[in-house]
Amino acid sequence: MMYDVDELLEAKRQIDSTLHKIREVIKTFEAKENPSRYKSQLTLAKRRLKAFGIANQLIGEKLTDLENDTGGY
Repeated sequence: MMYDVDELLEAKRQIDSTLHKIREVIKTFEAKENPSRYKSQLTLAKRRLKAFGIANQLIGEKLTDLENDTGGY
């Protein structure tokens, strides 16, 4: 399925926002008095951070490809 530039840009904005929130969640859990108590939540948040980071990178690469193909968006 092909996505247009506007859809990719919106997806990237949403992922950027989610990445920011996940980083804040990780900081919050790591700052707790007993962070080991939150090990499973931290593991999940870090896995999500990685997954969304990959998706964001792939979207960025696709946008670059589209920009190069068309000489701009």
